[in-house]
Amino acid sequence: MSFSLTESLNSILSAAFQSAGYDPKYGTVTVSNRPDLAEYQCNGAMSAAKEYHEPPFAIAEKVVAYLRENEAFSEASFVRPGFINLKLSEGFLASSAADMAVSEAYGVRMPAHKKIIIDYGGPNVAKPLHIGHLRTAIIGESVKRMLRYMGHEVIGDIHLGDWGLQFGLIIEELRDRHPELVYFDPDYTGDYPLEAPFTLSELEEIYPAASARSKEDEAFMARAHERTWLLQHEDRATLALWKHIMALSVEDERKLYDRLDVHFELWNGESTAAPFVPVVVKTVQEQGLSRISNGALIVDVAEESDKREVPPCIILKSDGAALYQTTDLGTLIMRMREYAPDEIIYVTDKRQEMHFTQVFRVAKKAGIVKPETELVHIGYGTMNGKDGKPFKTRSGGVMRLEYLISEVEDAVREKMKERYDDEELSEETVRMVALAAIKYGDLSNQAAKDYNFDIDRFASFEGNTGPYILYTMVRIRSILAKSGIELDNHPDFHALSGFAPSLRQLLRTLIGFTDMIEDATRTLAPHKICGYIYQLSDAFNSFYHDTPILKEEDSAKRKAYLELIALAERVLDTCIGLLGFSAPDRM
Repeated sequence: MSFSLTESLNSILSAAFQSAGYDPKYGTVTVSNRPDLAEYQCNGAMSAAKEYHEPPFAIAEKVVAYLRENEAFSEASFVRPGFINLKLSEGFLASSAADMAVSEAYGVRMPAHKKIIIDYGGPNVAKPLHIGHLRTAIIGESVKRMLRYMGHEVIGDIHLGDWGLQFGLIIEELRDRHPELVYFDPDYTGDYPLEAPFTLSELEEIYPAASARSKEDEAFMARAHERTWLLQHEDRATLALWKHIMALSVEDERKLYDRLDVHFELWNGESTAAPFVPVVVKTVQEQGLSRISNGALIVDVAEESDKREVPPCIILKSDGAALYQTTDLGTLIMRMREYAPDEIIYVTDKRQEMHFTQVFRVAKKAGIVKPETELVHIGYGTMNGKDGKPFKTRSGGVMRLEYLISEVEDAVREKMKERYDDEELSEETVRMVALAAIKYGDLSNQAAKDYNFDIDRFASFEGNTGPYILYTMVRIRSILAKSGIELDNHPDFHALSGFAPSLRQLLRTLIGFTDMIEDATRTLAPHKICGYIYQLSDAFNSFYHDTPILKEEDSAKRKAYLELIALAERVLDTCIGLLGFSAPDRM
């Protein structure tokens, strides 16, 4: 069973317009922009007036005559010049919520099944994860969960930066520090050690030292480039050291992503696509798409409809080196061959928009992907500090991601100490609430917009925050536990009567779930889920303060109240799962 409030209301209004002698296309319903006058409205009579050359109020009057006979509305009226105002009946609200409660996925209409790959994460190996890696991980994970909820097969790929200059820098710095290692003996022919000749902490110290040195020592930088070339041409010793670096770094990254409850099905990187780079070059050359410009191999991708300049896509630099565009195209070839996805979504900083415009156009022109394959870029804005400036540590550097998580956990711990006795505090609860604070704080903003990461506000238990959502859920669970009533799998809300405004608002918000989730998934917009659960939490809390749920003497009504808030809790739980966090049993 599927349920869509918008579809139901549009169907009723369309039928009324048709019965009144007008085109049903005018029967579109929206939430009223004057909630003091109506819950929903239809402005179709205004548009129909132009086609039928009748006053809009005359059309609205005829349509309303049919609506007054419909059980879905307790009130249907019109006001000049021709607005139709609607208020849902108690019976419609109760039956709609009951239908939603027993429907699979709450009545969401599942779209045609697709296989989708989401490319998110993208950290460079051998460098600690920093706050710049937060948004891609959080947004990508949420989008993946949303699409899976809609029945799609979704594969998350971290797409590691594991084939670049940082390895040349690290290995050459290591060579200067430890020239005695067998990896630097050109005459060594035996097996290389299974254990890395460095620890993770040493590796984290080596890279910044090598990076700083390369900016002042041209000879060292030249050696690093040469070592990178050796890696990309699979020199045995260089490859052995690369594998050690990879093993230590990836293990550390897995732990931090687990801490964020972010998971990838594929841990591929640029190295995985390396064998396909020559295929990219051959493809664009054989199809006559490329040309040489200043020694570089390029493909022109500008189109007449472009409103801004779109530069050519560089496939190979003048020295023959591949670029990110080339490896991304190689990755596309690999993905199409191995997975044949219907859609590929990239989640990166919005400043990479031009990069993906170029890559997508080459992929389509060269037939690397099928014409019907969807290529989508979700570009996100910058996460700034509380002062609106780029987020920095006190010393002015870029903050490591693990330190940011710990700071939020400390803030949550302090706020929880103000509310509870120390012995009641659970570290697991602190971690869950902190993760909600981080993810909700980020996802509640439209992805493309910059936002300020305010730890104090995000960790608050009041207002539009993750902890507030969790506290609402825990409150509902507590009420249900105290009731001692075993609830039905098929709730009956018709025992409810005398609908107070807060009860009406709770029911209306609940039955708006299906429309919201379909829209959020279609537009790949987690912030719409955040907006919805904040409204639902507010609706429940208003209802809770207005209604003595457990003290209600009418047993049927009390049970209906409990079934209603249980539905609200289940919907909230579903939504926070899609956002990538969960609620503790108590707070």
